[in-house]
Amino acid sequence: MRSRAFIAFTALTGALVSGGWLLQRGFERTDSVYARARLFDDVLDRVARDYVDSIPEAELYQKATAGMVEELHDPHSTYLTPDRLRRLNESTSGTYAGLGVQIDVRDGWITVISPLPGTPAERAGIQPGDRIVAVDGRSTEGLSADEARDALRGPKGSSVALLIERPGVAARLPFTVQRAEIHVRSVRHPMMLTDRTGYVDLTIFSQSSEDELRNAIASLRRRGMKTLLFDLRANPGGLLEEGVGIADMFLDPGQKIVSMRGRSPEATHEFTDEARQLWPDLVVVALVDEHSASAAEIVAGALQDHDRAVIVGSTTYGKGSAQSVFQLGGGAGALKLTTARWFTPSGRSIQKPTTDTTAASDDGDDRPDSAVEKPLAARTPYRTDDGRVVYGGGGITPDLIVASEDSTDGMLAFWRSLGQDIPRFRDALTEYALDVKASKQVASPDFVVTPAMREAFWRRLAAKRIALDRAHFDAAARTVDRLLGYEITRYVFGADAEFRRKLRDDRVVAAALDLVAGASTERDVLARAAARRAAKQEDVPHGTS
Repeated sequence: MRSRAFIAFTALTGALVSGGWLLQRGFERTDSVYARARLFDDVLDRVARDYVDSIPEAELYQKATAGMVEELHDPHSTYLTPDRLRRLNESTSGTYAGLGVQIDVRDGWITVISPLPGTPAERAGIQPGDRIVAVDGRSTEGLSADEARDALRGPKGSSVALLIERPGVAARLPFTVQRAEIHVRSVRHPMMLTDRTGYVDLTIFSQSSEDELRNAIASLRRRGMKTLLFDLRANPGGLLEEGVGIADMFLDPGQKIVSMRGRSPEATHEFTDEARQLWPDLVVVALVDEHSASAAEIVAGALQDHDRAVIVGSTTYGKGSAQSVFQLGGGAGALKLTTARWFTPSGRSIQKPTTDTTAASDDGDDRPDSAVEKPLAARTPYRTDDGRVVYGGGGITPDLIVASEDSTDGMLAFWRSLGQDIPRFRDALTEYALDVKASKQVASPDFVVTPAMREAFWRRLAAKRIALDRAHFDAAARTVDRLLGYEITRYVFGADAEFRRKLRDDRVVAAALDLVAGASTERDVLARAAARRAAKQEDVPHGTS
């Protein structure tokens, strides 16, 4: 008995000892996690107690969070503070509470660029060129554009008191304007360029973009549109669902739109067209540039892979990843995290090689992070439905490359030559435009900038001591005339008139109109683009002129 008891006790003791050893070993295996947590707490405590400047503990945690995401070296993943999350939500919803006025800083003061149609600002009589010198009794001198926007926005139904200086009016003008919910349209400037060709500009993929675009195209169709110039230039992307819905308008059921591939089942999905296309006989030319990104590239890639549109312009941004926004508890903001990569219907990724030194912008959108564009010979070829060659690994390459005017006519070189004087040059430009408005020198948005106007502007630049020599100014006469023309048109006739004037000078639009002239089908235009490319009748940008 005692022998059995001794054996049992020995076995039990051995099991406990072994179990305890195994348990301890288990703690040791996971101890690195706890050690790193202790390391974080120790560093946080040391910084909080001994750093030369006092930093609140909550702010330290926020900085640590931002640093962790930054160390992913993914320029599209970022921690969004509550303020940045609000701005992101406003950009994707297209809605905010405010006055409905576009503003910018000129000569240290907040200047109205344009009141939006149908908004409290327009109804109150606020005009382009008005200088807002006080908001609710507070001077706006020295405020940044973001600070001024925050001052003008507020709860729906609340009022704000403005004090305004207007060119040609001696006394300051008081305004009291009631804030309202403002919806910023993402589809702008729908218009007919010829009796057959329409134009639509999509600025971002927000919650209402699909409906806005459908209504705009339907309206132009009623006016006889047979060909659409669909402008996606400078479109940074936005909501994936809106991009899928817009591509669906132009494709047939069963055609792939985009494939998402991520680590989780929720991030992996293939989007396929579900409805019959709305305008099967509509010829579509999509205009893109190096700032067309994300959802804009998804749409352009789907239309190109299915031979449904001719892509004209310059190679797009090259953002082949998708992000999800995860709300954080306690009103701490959100985490915008890359959760998938996406592929066009032909299977290509258009992701360009990226640097790891670029952070996200304040509103949560991404800044350019792409490296130098790869030559086509170094990129992987793919085939469209009709067998045309397209390329992956470097943005969407247009079917016909046409450089923007900025890269060919000296505009960029002129701005670079101004260097640190660019803000003061812009101030002088606006001041002169407002003088023209006050003196009523021009009567039509089609006015011609005369040598006398250019000379008067030069005298203003000289008075401001802007470092621009006369020989360089004279050599850039065409560029200066264009800048004067746009600025004067904006402040005298409004933002829409300015846009139309710019469109008349737009060499990408001109090339697209020339490409579609006399063509009746998409295949005709695709064949023309291919023939011009084969004959090297392209306008490849070289960055400077």
